[in-house]
Amino acid sequence: MDESIKFDIKEVRTDIMRAIKECSQRGLLHSAKWLAELSYSLKDVKLNVHDITADLYLADVCEEEDTYILAKCYFDSKEYDRAAYFTENCKTPKVRFLHIYSRYLSGETKKIHEAPVLPPNPVKNDSLKLLCSDLRKDHIADKLDGFELYLFGVTLKKLHLAREAMDVLVEAIHKQPMHWGSWLELVSLITDKEKLENLCLPNHWMKHFFIAHMHIELQLTDEGIALFYELQSMGFQKSGYIRAQTAMAIHYRRDADNAIETFKRIIKEDPYCLDNMDTYSNLLYVREMRVELANLAHRATEIDKYRLETCCIVGNYYSLRGDHQKAVLYFHRALKMNPRYLSAWTLLGHEFMEMKNTNGAIHSYRQAIEVNRRDYRAWYGLGQTYEILKMPFYAIYYYKQAQLLRPYDSRMVLALGEAYEKQDKIQDSLKCYYKAWSIGDIEGVALLKLATLYEKLGVHISAAAAYTDFVREESSNADRTDLSHAYKYLTQYHLNREELYLANYYAQKCLQFDETKEEAKALLRTIAQKRVKVEETSMVIEDMNETDPVIEQGERADTTPGNQLSPMNLSFMPTS
Repeated sequence: MDESIKFDIKEVRTDIMRAIKECSQRGLLHSAKWLAELSYSLKDVKLNVHDITADLYLADVCEEEDTYILAKCYFDSKEYDRAAYFTENCKTPKVRFLHIYSRYLSGETKKIHEAPVLPPNPVKNDSLKLLCSDLRKDHIADKLDGFELYLFGVTLKKLHLAREAMDVLVEAIHKQPMHWGSWLELVSLITDKEKLENLCLPNHWMKHFFIAHMHIELQLTDEGIALFYELQSMGFQKSGYIRAQTAMAIHYRRDADNAIETFKRIIKEDPYCLDNMDTYSNLLYVREMRVELANLAHRATEIDKYRLETCCIVGNYYSLRGDHQKAVLYFHRALKMNPRYLSAWTLLGHEFMEMKNTNGAIHSYRQAIEVNRRDYRAWYGLGQTYEILKMPFYAIYYYKQAQLLRPYDSRMVLALGEAYEKQDKIQDSLKCYYKAWSIGDIEGVALLKLATLYEKLGVHISAAAAYTDFVREESSNADRTDLSHAYKYLTQYHLNREELYLANYYAQKCLQFDETKEEAKALLRTIAQKRVKVEETSMVIEDMNETDPVIEQGERADTTPGNQLSPMNLSFMPTS
């Protein structure tokens, strides 16, 4: 899947325009919108308008057109049962699809309306099994086109038949590669890079968009960003979708400032855009940018107060203000509109954690995992919740899942290390702290935890090495209490090893802290006394050398501080 991207941009735009028509006719509005935005980014690509018009419209008349027009009006009015009734016996592909899609949406809509927001037992869509059975019969008879295969795949997913759903969706993509909805449904079924590489996908230009999207989903952010940049260089430099995906990838890479700037550019070019703005609100929330988040919430409410993204943005705004009850209300609103809205479930879990409602938090995080098992925030949240409930074995399990999803996020590794330490699994804990430091410690506490644990174990060489790196790397940001303890420990360590130059250096540092000032003065007096003894010993050795020239140069005592063993050169990596 690493082959370079090659395609004719004119053919691409022709494909897009044809697919927009086909998706719009079938009520697949999100795919049509996605394709339309992609087409708009290629508006400077000139085509033969007359040929395109004939291709799109003249060849599209069907004998069931009157029935289709009536049913499509009912469908657009969300009268799905009526649309399904009038198209029951139709055979034309687009009308047949409208019939199946109306049946599907009718059941899903009733399920949403009948279900409470936080059900102990979610309401099931009983009509889904019947629809799936009908589609399976048509599938065996090879009567399903690419769009109908997509619906078959969706019903299989809803019934938790993941393996069969994946095969059917791949088949749908081969038959109708221009339908973005089929690609998106496949995304949640791909759990790792190996599954992605083993997929048998059509050699179509849409595949590159899917692979780039999957790389971002699988936290392979560098590969995803590189692929999106390559797509931009092929003619999609004005694509809002690619800019939004790039912004989210930069966000996953913990580069919040750059991600925020990217979202600002998107808003400047498309001021009424709400797509992915819930992710933007998450960034503003984490950075505590209250004014910017308030402006975003106000703008989103003016555009469409009933959009899912608006509910999450406003919920984040109230959460930042500390009004958690109102935040929960808005996340509930989002979930009432779409019970499978991942962001709302995760954010709702965070709010319940703030309100000390552990049962609500556990339920919300579990629902988020049901929607997408790759949501590391939900796994991490469950780990935190069970840690609060003093159930460390459960906490370790959930932290492990989060860490597997985000192997280079030091927060996940640190949390796992702390859980291991509470269970007295010391070697596992040391490995986690060391890894958190080696991959780039976001919070700047891995070295301190490593040093403290080594100190408790009495492994003083490793503790000193960790403390030395801690004071060198974190001296500007670390807590003063932690710094003062580190300097005091290093003073005592080097004093015990008769490394007086280093002991004096760290003791002088201790004088800067009220907690260690008095102890530092006492240690400096001890160091001064030892220095006097060393000097006296050196004088005696020199006298002996003068009287006995037989003593070899290499046998002389070397007390030069620069030649003494420094802990900075020692490894504190835990052993297996």
